Amino acid sequence: MGVEIQSPQEQSSYTVEQLVALNPFNPEILPDLENYVNVTSQTYSLEVNLCLLRLYQFEPERMNTHIVARILVKALMAMPTPDFSLCLFLIPERVQMEEQFKSLIVLSHYLETGRLQQFWDEAAKNRHILEAVPGFEQAIQAYASHLLSLSYQKVPRSVLAEAVNMDGASLDKFIEQQVTNSGWIVEKEGGSIVLPQNEFNHPELKKNTGENVPLEHIARIFPILG
Repeated sequence: MGVEIQSPQEQSSYTVEQLVALNPFNPEILPDLENYVNVTSQTYSLEVNLCLLRLYQFEPERMNTHIVARILVKALMAMPTPDFSLCLFLIPERVQMEEQFKSLIVLSHYLETGRLQQFWDEAAKNRHILEAVPGFEQAIQAYASHLLSLSYQKVPRSVLAEAVNMDGASLDKFIEQQVTNSGWIVEKEGGSIVLPQNEFNHPELKKNTGENVPLEHIARIFPILG
């Protein structure tokens, strides 16, 4: 039995997410998906983006590289999820070889390997691509803060400034927001930032499941062994 195709009038009554769920291989929904990616800045859906990229595979003559680039920029903003790699897998190699996509792949590599200073240097060369999506810089700064929290118990202000590509009053405001929302503590002497404890920057907090086997579970094993 083939997939039922809704008429344009029927499709207009559905959200984009519902269209993807109902008819993910229907090329008629392609304009709706493109509009979702191109117009909707604050909403992100990996499922919608992957569906659009799959449709481009079936309809290569309809591929809009501007839309594809926007999808990858949004995927970078979703770090540390693997969204960028998942999207890239669906993009033809010939398209990946275009300069804008080569730059985005380099940026992804820098983020994945924690080379934040190199990331910001490369990002400065590609502002025309990245600034097309509002909130890009703030999303990467949040990711940079996440990386620091995994590696440091306490971070010098200079290291933080390099990681988030900020200084002066803008850095002060950023730190104040993190103190309020994320539990950062600024030391009075030296100005270093104490980051919240987690199992990565404080390994002693990591739960060892092997040491927490309930006694009743062990008791059940002995009759079996006997």
